[in-house]
Amino acid sequence: MTKQQRVQLRQQIEADIRNLEEQIETLERKTKPISPDCGLGRLTRLEAMGESHVNHKVLDESRLRLTRLRNALSRIDHEMFGICIDCEEEIGMGRMKIRPESVRCVACASNVI
Repeated sequence: MTKQQRVQLRQQIEADIRNLEEQIETLERKTKPISPDCGLGRLTRLEAMGESHVNHKVLDESRLRLTRLRNALSRIDHEMFGICIDCEEEIGMGRMKIRPESVRCVACASNVI
């Protein structure tokens, strides 16, 4: 990976982190408990609870990705950044642009699943 590619990835990771932090803040507001004395009907309450469940799932996934992105940012200057932890080949730049927190190449990642 060239120095320019690392700079581009660093900028992308930093932007992704900012976006995720904003998303997490919004989701945390949306997942606050629904007050039982709120004047919602039974169906509306069930819909709100279902939406809350979905938002909790997205919130958990966002927090996990945020942690992985922060870890990637801390490793970006290391020599092994962008190298697959399984086969030790370089992870394709296309994959790194989409998921800069990747630690496995596409072939090894599909073998893990």
